[in-house]
Amino acid sequence: MRSARTGAPSSTPTSADVRAATIVDGRIEIAERPDPEPGAGEVLIDVHAAGINGADLGQRAGRYPPPAGATDVPGLECAGETPDGKRVMALLPGGGQAEFAIAHETHLLPVPDAMSWEEAGGFVEVFATAHDALFTQAELRAGERLLVNGAAGGVGIAAVQLGLAAGATVTANARHHHDELRALGAGTEIDGEYDVILELVGGENLASNLERLALKGRISVIGTGVGSRAEIEFGYLMRKRGRIHGSMLRARSIEEKAQVMAALGAFMAAHTFHVPVEESFPLEQTQDAYERFRAGNKFGKIVVCP
Repeated sequence: MRSARTGAPSSTPTSADVRAATIVDGRIEIAERPDPEPGAGEVLIDVHAAGINGADLGQRAGRYPPPAGATDVPGLECAGETPDGKRVMALLPGGGQAEFAIAHETHLLPVPDAMSWEEAGGFVEVFATAHDALFTQAELRAGERLLVNGAAGGVGIAAVQLGLAAGATVTANARHHHDELRALGAGTEIDGEYDVILELVGGENLASNLERLALKGRISVIGTGVGSRAEIEFGYLMRKRGRIHGSMLRARSIEEKAQVMAALGAFMAAHTFHVPVEESFPLEQTQDAYERFRAGNKFGKIVVCP
């Protein structure tokens, strides 16, 4: 186990003293792993916080293995310090839920001065996913109407804020936390038709989405938490000249992720965003953190802090 921090990291960890979340028989256990060693174009991060995402639970259950070449340590995002003391947050293919992590230099963003480590640790994966889905995939524009299904989770809250910042009118659809979503600036009553629908729930939502779609509307599917299958009426799609688009971020190439991060960084330069943290856990309690995520009825992120 490494010693407590005293400011910026003064050196890399000694051999085999890096604690990391590992998956053993469908549970999270904390084990020691060899020092992560950055390669060409990579940066070592002394992790202060790392968010938990739905993909991590899928990996724990054996349904969502890491991409080829990635560590089997879970964690798609983290925030911490580089060896030269820079405060950064990173998009990762895995490995964030550990004392130290490796990120590609093009997948880093600076942590805003006003943002806590817990917020920064839960920022990148959800905001990068939402930004790419809304603007690159669905081409959301100012003045359009956006519906976010599953708006109380990390990606949903990011999408609400991003849509409002872009000048869209945003409706947040969630089972709970309506007051918090309205406080962000979103409406919570579904009415009329929508130019863009961001789907984070899946299942039978797809059929109702087509009924709510405006002419030339776009549906972006990036989550299927309640089901990956649905029966739809293609007539709605044809009459409305609509589009249904699906997307995943984790398995993309380094170059593709770099483009996503550059676009998000440029957008952040003109806007301020907030990451609600429902609860944070020490690294030793990562299994408990996963169970809290799985329990639902949370507003925002669950974060572990090595």
